[in-house]
Amino acid sequence: MSDDTDDAPGRRHHRVQRHATPGPLNSLQYWTDAKPVWRVTLNYLLVWVARIAPFLRWKNWALRRLGVTVGRGVSWGLEATPDVFWPELITLGDDVIVGYDSVILCHEFLQEEYRTGEVVVGDRAMIGAKAVILPGVEIGADAQVAANSLVTRDVPPGTTVAGVPARPMSSAESADEE
Repeated sequence: MSDDTDDAPGRRHHRVQRHATPGPLNSLQYWTDAKPVWRVTLNYLLVWVARIAPFLRWKNWALRRLGVTVGRGVSWGLEATPDVFWPELITLGDDVIVGYDSVILCHEFLQEEYRTGEVVVGDRAMIGAKAVILPGVEIGADAQVAANSLVTRDVPPGTTVAGVPARPMSSAESADEE
């Protein structure tokens, strides 16, 4: 998967840490070596609160207890899911909106390694419903991620992205959406 473009500007790969696994099984088989069971269990309960709590204040309380950096005025949508293993790698700027049923991942379990990376969402950025953000991605201030998008690369400030994988929308496409 590594090639010369992995470290190109806008790519997340240079911000993702690689962790080798100790044996022949896929890396998810060794998750208890990466994180304590008690911590992941507590995280799971707090993720559940963040997903279904009816009030933003409760959601943001649960996110902060998970270790997420939560700015002022963050709106965490119903059923939105932060990373259960490494939520402390998520930073949400002020007035961020995370849409219904979206997922922010800070880890990838692969066959011979697992990877972790910070996800930073800038001030006033918006993540649409059912979007998935991969580890190491930075979403700039005032950026918008369309619903059902898979964000595999950085999103520059003020940019609207859509699709699988998410790509910048043209000015005409953005105007049609309004």
